[in-house]
Amino acid sequence: MMTRRDFGKISTVAGLGLTWGMSRLHAYMDTPAGVSANNKIQVGLIGCRSMGWTNLMDFIRNNEVECVALCDVDSNILEERTNELAAKSGKKPAVFVDYRKMLELKEVDVVIIATPDHWHCLPFVDACKAGKDIYVEKPLANSIAECDIMLQAAKKNGRIVAVGQQQRSGAEWLKIMELIKSGTVGEVKRVNCWGNFKYGAGRPRVANSSPPPGVDYDRWLGPASERPFNANRFHGFWRMNWAYGGGLATDWGVHLLDMALWAKGDTGQFPQTVVASGGILRFPDHEIQTPDTLNVTFNYGDWLLSWEHNCGLESGPWNRNYGVSFVGTKGTIIANRESWELVPERKNNEPLTAAIPLQANQQNVHQPHVRHFLDAVRSRKQPECSIEIGHTAAVTAHLGNLAYRTGAVLSYDSVQQTFNNPEADKLIKPDYRQPYVFPTL
Repeated sequence: MMTRRDFGKISTVAGLGLTWGMSRLHAYMDTPAGVSANNKIQVGLIGCRSMGWTNLMDFIRNNEVECVALCDVDSNILEERTNELAAKSGKKPAVFVDYRKMLELKEVDVVIIATPDHWHCLPFVDACKAGKDIYVEKPLANSIAECDIMLQAAKKNGRIVAVGQQQRSGAEWLKIMELIKSGTVGEVKRVNCWGNFKYGAGRPRVANSSPPPGVDYDRWLGPASERPFNANRFHGFWRMNWAYGGGLATDWGVHLLDMALWAKGDTGQFPQTVVASGGILRFPDHEIQTPDTLNVTFNYGDWLLSWEHNCGLESGPWNRNYGVSFVGTKGTIIANRESWELVPERKNNEPLTAAIPLQANQQNVHQPHVRHFLDAVRSRKQPECSIEIGHTAAVTAHLGNLAYRTGAVLSYDSVQQTFNNPEADKLIKPDYRQPYVFPTL
């Protein structure tokens, strides 16, 4: 087992330096593009807590995958995960505090990025430049400008990218899309999405404090503004602060809004107008900036999309605390990850389409989502949830948050990257704290 003394030696060396050379690319030899010479897909994980570790476990369930590197700014988590991985595989991975050093490893074919949202963009762009393929957690990034530069980086460097919107790989969701596109529920002119979760309320305010031992808090802040450490803005609760995340609207909203966009044909278009209302109405004493109560309407001209969340609750429409309702002229499909059903409309007391009673979902969609990505790495064909799909879903969710933050009816020109509102324009691109610099290509 790795001791803290051993770990300290490694992490100190790995964390040195603020400049690095990113010109080294893979020596692929005669193996498929994106795969190492031993025909294994060798993975490095950036962000080893929570979803990062969950994702990695789904990766290494596949015999063709080997994890060769871990990176995290919390040495306690990094040490724990290193020992867990060594116990599973019999090998200790290389460990890093500075992700840039990890990207210099030519043996890393694929990078998993599962950091807080404000830390998605920089390692993503650098990984693209280093010739790595990428599995990145949703939302794609914490701002519209970051989403845009990530999309451009992936395209320019020819990378295979999957975004962790795993419902795209769900057999039940595919069945729902087939029903909608076949006209079974008629014309779908409205899609409602909602997510009511207790964790979205964060926790009550506590005094600032020193970071826990082993946490490189300055590096955790990264490009975000300097700010004292607070336990209720850290592990598990950072996403309720604008500098690091977008609250439930970008956490769960991205998953569910993505299903609406899929049903409507993945056009890549953004709404004509967005309007939002809400506030911190239930938990004013909590360490949160994102609204605990929010309604957003996205008007696409010929159809409407809505997002609603109520933090602190675990119930909601159609007896589901989260889900999507696809409202058609012949019937409505209501779905979430646990189940789905079709409720028909009636005319003269006769159903306009056949009812489908409650169907329990059987599939763990994480594993096939990873499998599809691994297949894409070998085939060099983009996976089910490509960078383009992840970009559209994330930007859509951000539009809702910006409508709330400005209190304006927003129209967004994605070509010019401008709003009809100067306050919203200021929120398109974050100001990076020195020495961090917004990436360029």
